[in-house]
Amino acid sequence: MNEDGRKSTIGDVARLSGVSPMTVSRVINDSERVRPETRARVEAVIAQMGYAPDPAARILARAGAGRIGLLYANPSNAYLAEVLAGALSGARAAGLLLMIEPSQAGNPTAERLAVSRLAAGGAQGLIVPPPLGESITTLDAIARSGLRAVVLAAPSRSADVVSLRVDDEAAAREMVEHLISLGHRHIGFIEGRGDQSASAERRRGAEQAVAASPGAGLTVAAGDFTYRSGLEAGRQLLALKDRPTAIFASNDDMASGALAAVHGAGLDAPGDISVAGFDDTYIAANSWPTLTTIRQPAADMAHEAAIRLARPGEMPDPAPHRLIVRESTGPAPG
Repeated sequence: MNEDGRKSTIGDVARLSGVSPMTVSRVINDSERVRPETRARVEAVIAQMGYAPDPAARILARAGAGRIGLLYANPSNAYLAEVLAGALSGARAAGLLLMIEPSQAGNPTAERLAVSRLAAGGAQGLIVPPPLGESITTLDAIARSGLRAVVLAAPSRSADVVSLRVDDEAAAREMVEHLISLGHRHIGFIEGRGDQSASAERRRGAEQAVAASPGAGLTVAAGDFTYRSGLEAGRQLLALKDRPTAIFASNDDMASGALAAVHGAGLDAPGDISVAGFDDTYIAANSWPTLTTIRQPAADMAHEAAIRLARPGEMPDPAPHRLIVRESTGPAPG
């Protein structure tokens, strides 16, 4: 038991012993891959703390299966599905078991509890998709647990946290440049959540493209990465006296909501107004019309995250994004 009254975790033992959680796990499970002096130090800390490992975790460790965890609190089921598929395939490729734990962004108690559950369950590293990858509470809880982490679509805030992300600014700039190339000069932009850096970076990229094109303008509407917020923002943009001829939403969920607003107003996409999104989730290929979007390889990034937790390496370069042109965008109406 710790001084603060909470149950000791494998991360606590690792931190006090000056070793990794994996090394502590090997000591607990009598692995021969530990130096005698290291084993003695870890065993002394275990005795001092009264640490008792999870019996189920010990069984799995003896079977040779390491564990990693995935935290989630994303409002987009489409994005989460991509991340989950990638994390599962990556864990399988690395010979790891994947544990999945829900959290609640903005609820400090829930965020800390989610991390502690994964640590207590034997996780040796965590995959953290947005918005939790930029939560001070979650990142602090991970650091206290002694776990390594890979955050997706967010910047790294410490040496122990690897970041896998696309260049959001460049990607958004490319999308708006595409719309401008189709003749659109008044573009509506639906921004994402304020607590995610990707929102500001995508807005900045859109603003850069407009600033570089004489006569072009950008009207910004607030969103929060949900379908409902895209629907409401789309209605606001369409109600303007000088309504935009194209709408670019910061993710596919909001773009799908904007498409619904277009249809609800009796307008045609892309005949009357073009609509574009970001992410290239399954929503993009199954909307009517199909969505022009930026492909953010969320599944590939989550797969790579699992591999990096198993085999730490150098800091990665930004993941490649790609403009996917489909049916929802076309020439500006004359």
